[in-house]
Amino acid sequence: MQTTSYGIRTVITAGYDEAVSRARAALASEGFGVLCEIDIQAKLKEKLGVDTRRYVILGACNPPLAHEALQLEADLGLLLPCNVIVYEESERQSVVAVIEAASMMTVTANDRLTPIAQQVGAKLQRVIAAVEDS
Repeated sequence: MQTTSYGIRTVITAGYDEAVSRARAALASEGFGVLCEIDIQAKLKEKLGVDTRRYVILGACNPPLAHEALQLEADLGLLLPCNVIVYEESERQSVVAVIEAASMMTVTANDRLTPIAQQVGAKLQRVIAAVEDS
């Protein structure tokens, strides 16, 4: 597991399809649903005619926590849903990464969101751990 100021990522020994499946299962086990899915490879091919690695953005949402946060900051929808990415590193390796929720919430300057961001962050860290352990 590696962290940056805006995300947590891991490289797993699994093909792309398996990595996406693991990510979806881990998200579900932490109460997240996938609201949207963006196939970056397909979109870049369609719009630019370029071939790229397999890459998907999953827009994940934990409804109870999203509702609670939106009650405190109506414009927070600009930062939702939480993005989770999966991309093909090689035929047998994939990267799974999640947004670092606490750092994302700092842009709001609303300290009341901190406990919610910490809950989301803990859940997303468990998602990464589950993907690694699968």
